[in-house]
Amino acid sequence: MEYFVDKSSVVREIWGKGDTILFIFAGASAEFALSKAVDWLYFTGRLPADPLGRLFSTVSYARAIVFSEKQAALRAIDSMAAIHANVEEKRGATIPDWAYRDVLFMLIDYSIRAFEVMERRLKKDEKQEVFEVFYRVGKRMGLIGLPETFEEWETMRQEHINRNLQHSFYTDDLFSQYRKHLGFVRYSILLEAQTLVVPKKVRELLGHRSFSLLNPLLRLYKLSRSIKADWLLKALILPTRYKNEIKELDHLPTW
Repeated sequence: MEYFVDKSSVVREIWGKGDTILFIFAGASAEFALSKAVDWLYFTGRLPADPLGRLFSTVSYARAIVFSEKQAALRAIDSMAAIHANVEEKRGATIPDWAYRDVLFMLIDYSIRAFEVMERRLKKDEKQEVFEVFYRVGKRMGLIGLPETFEEWETMRQEHINRNLQHSFYTDDLFSQYRKHLGFVRYSILLEAQTLVVPKKVRELLGHRSFSLLNPLLRLYKLSRSIKADWLLKALILPTRYKNEIKELDHLPTW
């Protein structure tokens, strides 16, 4: 059977670990709030109304692509494209090409950053694998102006960060929604996780420190994984109503 992502790919390792996925979410949640196109996320109202639900919905699509056989993965990508097209039709406007690229670039960047925080440094060819998987996702969605190589992506990624991010009303409102849905303690953990994983420009725009208080706690957390106690820490980080979704983060899909 042919898969969209080879079974031996590091991308499966990245997206098969719940803690790595949570760090990907932490980074994306920070950068989404700064995007100059964040008003599109507010148009449907889903993100500010239920940011955690949106997380698990996004994770579901990403894992469907990463772990499915090729045709099922392509259907998942086509479904995402159709959802976005429907939103554009309802609003009577088109999502900017750069905004689509930004989301794709975030998936590439935070997949790498999160894995390196939680596991180990990735080799150059492994980073190339991550890029190639999401490049194929972008091509299937019909995105234009995509970089052809990982090196081109690195340049474009920095350009996009410098050009397409700003601190706005939506930034403050979205972070207030994060705090409302997470509570003070979990929200504080989210901020520390963001500080640990986001690029320097994102930290500066959000007013985050240059260092994270999670750093000394990561060793303890990694030890907890060796004794199979990390599920408890995940349960403490995320609200109890998402306990089933939390457990599923570490279960490889069987699509």
